Formats: sequence, C-alpha cells, structure tokens
Amino acid sequence: MKRLLKLWQLSNSDRQFLLRTFVLLGLVRLGMWLLSFNKLRKLINKISKPTFQLEPISLHKIVWAINVSTRYTPGGAKCLARALTCQVLMTRYGYTPELRIGVVKSETGKLEAHAWIETQGYVVIGYLPDLSRFTPLPSLARI
Repeated sequence: MKRLLKLWQLSNSDRQFLLRTFVLLGLVRLGMWLLSFNKLRKLINKISKPTFQLEPISLHKIVWAINVSTRYTPGGAKCLARALTCQVLMTRYGYTPELRIGVVKSETGKLEAHAWIETQGYVVIGYLPDLSRFTPLPSLARI
C-alpha cells in the first residue's frame, strides 16, 4: 500500500514516464525471450529513433525509471534488458548511448558477461565496482 501511495504522489508526467518505462522493460524482456539477439537489436534500433516532440528528460530520470521498474518487474531484470531499455529511452530523448557488453572468465573458469550503457565515457547504467575486470567486446554498430 505504501508503494502505491508513493506512485500516486508522483507528478502526472513522472508517473506516465515510469509506467511507459515499466512496459518497455517488460517488452524488452519478452523480446529477449522470443527473438534472436540480432532481431531484437534491429527492432530496438527501429523504435529508438529520436523523437524531438518529447519534452527533455534528464539521464538521472531515465535511470531512476529503469531502476524503479526493475524493482517491480516480476523476477527482476538482468543487465542486458536494463541496458537495452536504457538505450531505447536515451536515443528517443536525444542522447547518444553506447551499449557495451563485456566478458570475463571467473576463477572457476566460468564465462561471465555484463552489459552496460555508456555515454561520453561515463557509465549511465550497469556500473559495477569491478567493471574493469570485464573485457569489452567491440562496440555493436547499428544494424
């Protein structure tokens, strides 16, 4: 009940943006489940066109909406879904995100991967204290 009250106390624009982000995150997760990565990337690039009619939104608000949406998504959302959602939102609001995927071999020999979004050399979402241990794969060019 307290969470619902917090949602209701948001401004109308914040509440709408949060709900749209929640739906987008869910659709990205569904796409990851149903589609190949290449098909999903093509679809994401198609819907990620900058929309200049939208009111500007800060990066802080985009990250906030993704973090809150992740918290309320059943089962949570992994780094790739969060990064792809962030990529769509940032592009639509005129930012230039760079999706990064890094890999590392753990001490047990298991391959680990992590996805994050950078812009102008700064990590926007997906920061880890030990992010430097991941070797970034070549940047994914727009398909």
